[in-house]
Amino acid sequence: MAHVCRQLSGSGASFAGWVGIIIATATNDWVRTCDYTVTTCVRMDELGARGLWAECVISPSLYHCVTLNHILTLPAYIQTCRALMVCACLMGLPAMGLVLMSMPCVRLGDEIPATKLRHGMVGGALTFIVALCGLVSTIWFPIGAHAEEGLMSFGISLYTGWVGSALCLLGSFMILCCCGDDTSATPQRQQNSYYYSRQAGGADTPINLAATAVVTGNHAKSAHV
Repeated sequence: MAHVCRQLSGSGASFAGWVGIIIATATNDWVRTCDYTVTTCVRMDELGARGLWAECVISPSLYHCVTLNHILTLPAYIQTCRALMVCACLMGLPAMGLVLMSMPCVRLGDEIPATKLRHGMVGGALTFIVALCGLVSTIWFPIGAHAEEGLMSFGISLYTGWVGSALCLLGSFMILCCCGDDTSATPQRQQNSYYYSRQAGGADTPINLAATAVVTGNHAKSAHV
């Protein structure tokens, strides 16, 4: 029961983290920037928001975004973070499918436990890669933005990416640990079944020998008579 609970918790955490990574990729409030000094920006109440796909100007009377379409002129950190986040979103789909197929309550045809174990291990490994892609992107992006221009604060999208990556990392560890427990328990179960089969064979042998002795004794008595 504890094994099933750990696997369910890991699957739920992985799915929630994957959704968080998708939300962070689709939104543009990663970092808040300031084109002037901090005092001027606070007085004007005007900040800039930058994400993977657009730059926005935020003020009480204006919210305007410019899409970052010129791929060749973009900084390297934006292009790399885009690629990593898109890979994380796409890789999460087969990862969640494999994790779902490894659940004890899901059975596809004549699927054996070894196949479920393999699905869980591959799904957990893919979820771990998703978490790594999300962590690298959400850490590298604010560092690159701060080096390029003044960084005021982190945006909600960046926090969402951090939480999503952390949940995927936690979920992958829980799934892989469950699969590791199954791998270590399988030989013990086989050894126990072999031991009990030997016990059963040993219990049957004296009965057969006793029956043979009785039959032999009867034949000896009849021959003596």
